[in-house]
Amino acid sequence: MTTTRDWRGHVFIATSLDGFIARPDGDIGWLTDPPENPGHAPGHDGPNPPPDYERLMASVDHLVMGRGTYEKVLTFDTWPYAKPVIVLSRTLPATGDERITVTRDIPETLRLLARRDARGVYIDGGKVVQGFLAHDLVDEITLTRVPVLLGHGLPLFGPLAQDIRLTHTGTLTTDSGMTSSHYTVQR
Repeated sequence: MTTTRDWRGHVFIATSLDGFIARPDGDIGWLTDPPENPGHAPGHDGPNPPPDYERLMASVDHLVMGRGTYEKVLTFDTWPYAKPVIVLSRTLPATGDERITVTRDIPETLRLLARRDARGVYIDGGKVVQGFLAHDLVDEITLTRVPVLLGHGLPLFGPLAQDIRLTHTGTLTTDSGMTSSHYTVQR
C-alpha cells in the first residue's frame, strides 16, 4: 500500500548481530553498557559514511515510536527529545504526558503528521518500523550492528508481504566494533 505524503521516513536503530533490538524483557544493556573489548579492529569511515545521530535529528521534525520504546525512554535519566514525539499505542492513555501525542494506528498517525506538515520523521521501535515498512513509509534505514549474539529477543524486522529492495549507500565501523550501514529504500 503506497501512501502519498510530504515527509521522509528515517529509521536509525541498532540491533544485535542476530537482529534483535532488545532482550525479550526489553533490556538493552548489551547496547548501552557493553563489556570492554579492546580487541576490535580500528574504526573507520568508509566512502559515504551514514549520518550520525545528530545529523539525523537535524533532518527530522517528528519522532514516531511504539509504547515499548516510549516506556524504555522513560527509564533514562532525562527526556532526550526536543522535537514532537508521537507514540503509537492501542493501550497507552491519550493524556498524561505532555511530551507526547498518542495515536492508535498508522492511519491516525499519518493524519496527524499531515496536519503538522511533517517533513522528516524518525521511526523507532520494532513493531512500528515493521508497520511503517509494510505501509511503504520508510525511505532510509541506518542500521548499526552490535558485535553480540543474543539468541532471542525482540526482532527489528518481521514478515513482509513482499521483498523490500534497499540500496546500500555507505558503512562505517567504530573502535567498539559496531558497524553502521545506511540504505535507501528502492521504489
